Amino acid sequence: MAPKKDEKKDAAAPEAAEPKAEKESKPKADKAAKKAKKSPAKKAAKEGGDGEKGDKKKGKKKSSVETYKLYIYKVLKQVHPDTGISSKAMSIMNSFINDIFEKVATEASKLSRYNKKPTVTSREIQTAVRLVLPGELAKHAVSEGTKAVTKFTSG
Repeated sequence: MAPKKDEKKDAAAPEAAEPKAEKESKPKADKAAKKAKKSPAKKAAKEGGDGEKGDKKKGKKKSSVETYKLYIYKVLKQVHPDTGISSKAMSIMNSFINDIFEKVATEASKLSRYNKKPTVTSREIQTAVRLVLPGELAKHAVSEGTKAVTKFTSG
């Protein structure tokens, strides 16, 4: 039965390639047919080959990594529209934001524990930002955070 399926594919491939066959030489049409035949085999090899496509595919599931890269780029374009950023610099900025986030979250968690409250609220976040960030930067961060919370609660 398998040869009949291949014969059907062979029969279908030249029909699809007939308009091109008139313009192109026959070897090019043969190469296209060979590529069409090879691609399912390559997919099967990547998925596990000998009918084990379910077992190995589960083990190699690609985990999604969340980053701030898109947001960093958007802010950069708001501040300096004609300035770019290298991938290495973007990676450093992403690490920096993750580090600051962790510091603020840790400090907010400590504040909620000190006050014997089970919930971290915007008040703890604001106090943590004031403790973690220096001077003028803390003032701007608190201002932007207040603006964001106001917009969120009103809309």
